[in-house]
Amino acid sequence: MSDTHEAEVSNESRSTAPRGGAFLDYISRGWADRDDPLPARREAAAYAAARRRALSEQFPGERLVIHAGLMKQRSNDTFHPFRAHSAFAHLTGWGSEAEPGAVLVLDATGDGLEETLHFRERAGRDSEEFFANPEIGEFWIGPRPSLAQVAAGLGLATAPQGAFEPREGDRALGAGEDDPDLARATSELRLVKDEYELAQLQLAVDATARGFDEVLASLGRAAAAPRGERVVEGVFNQRARLDGNEVGYETIAAAGHHACTLHWVRNDGDIREGDLLLLDAGVELDSLYTADITRTVPISGVFSPVQRRVYEAVLEAADAARAIVRPGIRFGDVHDTAMRVIERRTREWGLPLGIAIDGRTVGGTAPDGGTGSATDAEAIPYHRRYMVHGTSHHLGLDVHDCAQARREMYLDGIVEAGMCFTIEPGLYFQPDDLTVPEEYRGIGVRIEDDIVVTETGCLNLSAAIPRTADDVEAWVRAAKADA
Repeated sequence: MSDTHEAEVSNESRSTAPRGGAFLDYISRGWADRDDPLPARREAAAYAAARRRALSEQFPGERLVIHAGLMKQRSNDTFHPFRAHSAFAHLTGWGSEAEPGAVLVLDATGDGLEETLHFRERAGRDSEEFFANPEIGEFWIGPRPSLAQVAAGLGLATAPQGAFEPREGDRALGAGEDDPDLARATSELRLVKDEYELAQLQLAVDATARGFDEVLASLGRAAAAPRGERVVEGVFNQRARLDGNEVGYETIAAAGHHACTLHWVRNDGDIREGDLLLLDAGVELDSLYTADITRTVPISGVFSPVQRRVYEAVLEAADAARAIVRPGIRFGDVHDTAMRVIERRTREWGLPLGIAIDGRTVGGTAPDGGTGSATDAEAIPYHRRYMVHGTSHHLGLDVHDCAQARREMYLDGIVEAGMCFTIEPGLYFQPDDLTVPEEYRGIGVRIEDDIVVTETGCLNLSAAIPRTADDVEAWVRAAKADA
């Protein structure tokens, strides 16, 4: 295996790179001196240092090894763009510029904490790999940073990649066989965000809002194109590349009944007047912090009566959930609050209507009446047929952040100031679902905002993106008129 890529690549059968001492001597000469000033210390450096100390204190006397990871093979000798492991980014402050194969070593010794960042030094112009190595050569991938430059920017001691040697007893993360306690600790360390992280998340949300505006302005072009969902995807993804590193996850551009597929990422459908467009997308910044926003909009600029009915029920659920957010509540209470609204609204509409199973009818509009028994209605959450996902997840470097945290720290955990998570209820009536009236079938609505917990309540980072049915209609119409 390569020390920077997950697969060895051989191009010997097609390589024409010149070899030999005479050519190396020739290509090594005649270059202007490099202008390599040391960068200023990054804003993230002090925060990352505090995180490293906090993590190390959980493992006294132990050596922690955090790998950035390797470039992942896409096919043959092509690789996906590199993105460092989130724990590595969190603990170093090195984001989109991080080098594949880098390793952070935290060695808690009797004299304190020894911190070293190992990565492959750039190839000198007097080396053959400078011009002949397509994995790391400057002719192929551009200039790479020096050890001194990275040390200055991150406030970390640096050393060549070859100087790192694993030891028996290391706790390692990011290189396949992850230490479960270290994975848990690095996830839980991210549950409460510091000031730098919250500022980055707001910037990511702001960039995402710009992308949403541009998508709405493109709806006419998308409607005229085959596979118009691809137009929507492309417009948003362009904004992500302009304002950040990449999208934080595959963009969901789901029009019509595709909105009923929770993770619709094929994005190969048409954009049609009269349908809804569910756009679930987020910009990932160069710091690797990402937004995660969903808006559902009427492509025509006007909701039909049944579309508006569904939309306003989802909005009510989202608002009810957000209203309870404050330090001291249980995280899972956010979901439970939203689901109470979803259950009440679907029952008011006469859903579920009841279906025949094994010769008997199950379902019912209320525990004390309708087509089913009280036991049936109380034991089975029928409304979950129309919203099977959770309402909230933590957000940060990962779109589903802190995933290795213990349940008692996450779903059953107590909410604290500085936590950032989504609130994203939805209703999805599949086009072939016979338990709902035909007018509902094929309608999917989700509204998702990014919430930061404050000392007294919460702040909606994405509040500036229109949310109410009236505001959404006006937003769409204005964007189409200005296009």
